[in-house]
Amino acid sequence: FTKPLPGIIMGGILPFGCIFIQLFFILNSIWSHQMYYMFGFLFLVFIILLITCSEATVLLCYFHLCAEDYHWWWRSFLTSSFTAVYLFIYAVHYFFSKLQITGTASTILYFGYTMIMVLIFFLFTGKY
Repeated sequence: FTKPLPGIIMGGILPFGCIFIQLFFILNSIWSHQMYYMFGFLFLVFIILLITCSEATVLLCYFHLCAEDYHWWWRSFLTSSFTAVYLFIYAVHYFFSKLQITGTASTILYFGYTMIMVLIFFLFTGKY
């Protein structure tokens, strides 16, 4: 837990586990033209995401500080931000398994919007 890379990689698993079911429905509503109507449950998942990002970051920072490694600033940001990497991996899996996009322009559009969403999610989860 005290090595930088394993701690950062493990720090994003739990928050992503909280949101991946809702992520499927959100991606379906955006790219498959289905109606999304569970906004109350989405807000609840959002609150759970904030709590798990905060708890995972505090716990892993505590492990780093107990090992007398006081360079925790960027690791604390990247620990919960790594959830965005899992989000990107899931979006790539969703593209190849659920969507039937064949055109180059459509593929660039999908991955462009996905990268914007991942970047915003990266900054948002790193903040908490």
